[in-house]
Amino acid sequence: MFPSREGTNGRATGATMTTAMHSTPLVALDAVVLDTETTGLDARSARIIQIGALRISGSRIEGAQRFETLIDPGVPVPPATTAIHGLGDAEVRGQPRFNVIWPELDAFIGRSIIVGHTIAFDQAMLKREVEIAGAVWRPRRTLDIRSLARIAAPTLADYELSRLASWLGIEVHGRHTAIGDAEATARIFIALLPLLRAKSVRTLAEAEAATRQLAEQEARSAGGMMAEVAGPVGVETARPLARMDSFPFRHRVEDVMTSPPVTLAGTSKLSEAIDLLVTRGISSVYVTDSASVTGIVTERDVLRVIHGKGAAGFDVPVASIMSAPLQTVSSKAFVYRAIGRMDRLGLRHLGVRDPGGAIVGAITTRNLLRHRAATAIMLGDEIDHAPDVSKLGAAWSRLPAMAKTLVEDSIDPRTVAAIISSEIQVLTRRAAQLGEARMAEAGRGSPPVPYAVLVLGSAGRGESLLAADQDNAIVFETGEPGGPEDLWFEELGTHIADILDAVGVPYCKGGIMAKNAKWRMNTEHWRETIRGWVRRHRPEDLLNVDIFYDCIPVHGDLALGESIWSYAFEVGHRSPEFINLLSEMARRWQPPFTLFGGFKLDEKGRVDLKFNGIMPIFTGARVLAIKHDVRARQTPERLNAVLAKGGASERDVEDVLNAHQRILGAMLDQQLVDGEQGVPLSPRVATTRLGKSEKAALKDAVSKVAAIVALVGEGRL
Repeated sequence: MFPSREGTNGRATGATMTTAMHSTPLVALDAVVLDTETTGLDARSARIIQIGALRISGSRIEGAQRFETLIDPGVPVPPATTAIHGLGDAEVRGQPRFNVIWPELDAFIGRSIIVGHTIAFDQAMLKREVEIAGAVWRPRRTLDIRSLARIAAPTLADYELSRLASWLGIEVHGRHTAIGDAEATARIFIALLPLLRAKSVRTLAEAEAATRQLAEQEARSAGGMMAEVAGPVGVETARPLARMDSFPFRHRVEDVMTSPPVTLAGTSKLSEAIDLLVTRGISSVYVTDSASVTGIVTERDVLRVIHGKGAAGFDVPVASIMSAPLQTVSSKAFVYRAIGRMDRLGLRHLGVRDPGGAIVGAITTRNLLRHRAATAIMLGDEIDHAPDVSKLGAAWSRLPAMAKTLVEDSIDPRTVAAIISSEIQVLTRRAAQLGEARMAEAGRGSPPVPYAVLVLGSAGRGESLLAADQDNAIVFETGEPGGPEDLWFEELGTHIADILDAVGVPYCKGGIMAKNAKWRMNTEHWRETIRGWVRRHRPEDLLNVDIFYDCIPVHGDLALGESIWSYAFEVGHRSPEFINLLSEMARRWQPPFTLFGGFKLDEKGRVDLKFNGIMPIFTGARVLAIKHDVRARQTPERLNAVLAKGGASERDVEDVLNAHQRILGAMLDQQLVDGEQGVPLSPRVATTRLGKSEKAALKDAVSKVAAIVALVGEGRL
């Protein structure tokens, strides 16, 4: 009935998985699911007689990567336990002892998270066996399926493994065999993931925190001591990006690119390209046809042709040797994204395009070496090219570690926010691409008309922190509400929302998502909607409208998205009543201070720095931008442009921008701490964490918010 040590029994296959981070979404978790069969249920005296383990990667069981073995415990197996799992003295006699199999099992587990049903028992058994074997026990980070099920479905009558499987519609094969129970546990874990997300438990740290909270509640109810709950053990003790050069995170591609681009017609001879390379001192030229840039010829291409053809190579048309299609990066992207793309593709040259898609320059390894960026360790291009939701979540989970390192390197929090926002934009674009692929696989075809996906709010403004939720919209060229085009984009919007939620960016509580009709319209309906917004006369009608002025197109026909954004500015700028309504909203701010000068705190001892600090700043900057027709998105860019137009004093703008920087920094610091502890991320800051000087500086920054409120109120139209 039970396999011998031959075949797959006792064999560990597959490489050790990467160490999980606190921010790793459960849907992207690489883990080992483990179960043991023992001689009894008392971990102080029982011995292990069978171990089964397998790997899961995200929401997929790695079928070929498993470990299974019988173990001779060296003591008799009680008949009562044999009656449960069918393993008696005859089955285990002559099997290897635990000390023989432990090195192989230890290597199979590596630094992976261990998942199991009542895993504390299995871990206690392993610890005892390791100590009996004279080896050193290293505690592992664990997740318990029984506890997670109680969090996901607190009203179930029973959380026994078979009952959970039956409830979730999972068929169990080999119950009370270690590998059979491990596989059932893995399938239950995967089935619980969407239920846990519905309870706002998305990441490893959030699952651990929820488990600890559950154990504390049980201990209080029982009036006893809380059982030990495994948490982070030796994880992320080293800085993940300790050698990171911060330059590529502080500068954009346009700061380091070679410009203007040098082009050559595709019919030109190679000798003409060589002449340009030499006389201009460049390493590549773009090849064009009658309409646009089609490819690139580099120094290496030249050498290959001359080596292969000799002198005859000088007469070869450049179009026949160019690299195509041209790989590009946006001029507005941070340099680290260009490095990541070049590394992924194995290239030394990238074209640089402006927001309209035109080629405006080139970026090369020579540019990067000149600016010390080639040694940077970074997130790279992983989000932009993740093949599935699991890999997308794994890439997204690296963002907090990157943000933490930048904060520790004293990078301006506004720059960190811009990087986070850039990744949210890329994440949304990739979700749209994966959504399109899902629809094509389902026979729904390709997009019926040109369209653009828009990211709204703080991420569109370039000022999002880690506590992000979804704010997105779709504009499509033509098609009526409820028509075939609209229904196609409704389905796409649903895929986008579901993918983002799965990887860790939750659904927008206010419903600002493209899957909802209010945020998914054709071009003309968007224009009508914008005109309707501007005609409204109640400030409360505008609570979700003004964030549209922060939108940025991230996928599809970008020019279509830009045209709607520009139209909103054009119409809003021409309406004094609309500007006055927005001004009234921005001026509702009240200082969050007590009578004695302290912060007004909530029941958890925190102050909401979004509502009481950041919101008046970005709202005021947005109003001023609409008023002065400043076509910019980021708050500093808007205020500096208003200053240049004489719409504000230099002192006021400086005070507001310094306050903006300080408040954003306090919020980001708190979110990094909360994320590691599994506390839900929010804009609320615990002031008890702050030293005396830090608290005083934060109070001063919040008090400076009054300057933007006054600016908005001056010269109302």
